[in-house]
Order: sequence, then C-alpha cells, then structure tokens
Amino acid sequence: MAESALVSAEELAVEPLAAARRLLGATLWSGPVGMRIVEVEAYGGDPAGPWPDPAAHSGRGRTPRNAAMFGPPGVLYVYFSYGMHTCVNVTTGPDGVASAVLIRAGEIIAGVEAARARRPAARTDAALARGPGNVGSALGITLDDYGTALFDPASPIRLELGPEITDLSAVSVGPRVGVSLAADRPWRLWLPDSPAVSAYRRSPRAPRAAG
Repeated sequence: MAESALVSAEELAVEPLAAARRLLGATLWSGPVGMRIVEVEAYGGDPAGPWPDPAAHSGRGRTPRNAAMFGPPGVLYVYFSYGMHTCVNVTTGPDGVASAVLIRAGEIIAGVEAARARRPAARTDAALARGPGNVGSALGITLDDYGTALFDPASPIRLELGPEITDLSAVSVGPRVGVSLAADRPWRLWLPDSPAVSAYRRSPRAPRAAG
C-alpha cells in the first residue's frame, strides 16, 4: 500500500463518531460505479474497549464474522442482513480496537447505468443507493469482498476521502436505525440536503424513547 494511502487510512483511526463524520462526503468506488456517501452510522465494540456498544456486531467480542472490525482502519467489513442484503461498512479506530461505520446511503455520481441495471426497482437515481442494502446492491459488493483494503490503489473497491467537514451545522445527527440496543445513541449522521438520505425507522423491539 502506498504511503499516501496509509496516511488516508490513518485518518479513520479515531473514535467512531469522528470517523463517521470524516466519511460523509467521501467517494466509494466499486469498479466503474462511484458513490458519494451521504448517510452513515457509527458502531463501537466490546466492553473491554474504549467504545462499548451493545448494538455493534463486535459488542460481545471477536468472532470469525466480525474479525475485520478489530483490524486496522480502512478495511471493508460486509455482512448479510435478513438473508438478502449485503451491508457495507468501513472499519475505523486503531488496529486491535473494534469499531466500524455502516454506509447507509449515497448518491451515485458515476456508473449510473451499471447501478440502474443492478437496482431496476429504483424509481429515481436518488433511490439507487438509499438504504444500506441498496448501497451494497448498487455497488455490486458481495461477501467475497470482505476484508478489502479500501485505500489500496490496486483494490477493486476504493475509498477516497473528501475535504473534512468543519461546519458541524452542515451535518444532521440522530439515533441509529432499527437497533434494539442503545437505540437512542445519536450515532447516525447525514447530509440533510441530499435526496438520497434514508428514512428513520425505530426498531419496535427498542425500549420507549426517554422523555
């Protein structure tokens, strides 16, 4: 991996919420399809780590499935959801400390025709990668891509960080979608001016919100 790529990956070796904010506006490339990231969710790790998170896959410790979350930043962590959707995550935090950011939505900025062919049910271009399952479908990412080094120029899937967002008022913050544990933790971030942002849906299994 080139030195500049290592520097970029190290920008994600920070706490989950800071990493999630850094990923907003970044471009994720999968072959000819490029997607601007507009919505993310941060996830921490097990109780022994600095960011305990019972809603994270790593919340109960390391397993073969979640091993990538405990590795270096800037690696692709993918998993199958509900037996039908491939969800796309970027590992964050220092090597050995579990955390990752789920890519919830994005705008297809290149390779629109390829994305449309994969997502024929999408009624508009803004809907092509709206929602984490649709992100994986539009980009053609599968479980075989697990562990891809996203900052390696030779990788078929690559991440390009954009300018860091310093105006915090440009970013909206709210609770994560669909989790039953730590449901009110405000670790979902999105760019409010994007039509690709998904709708918030609280898990029916989550305790009633405080207040």
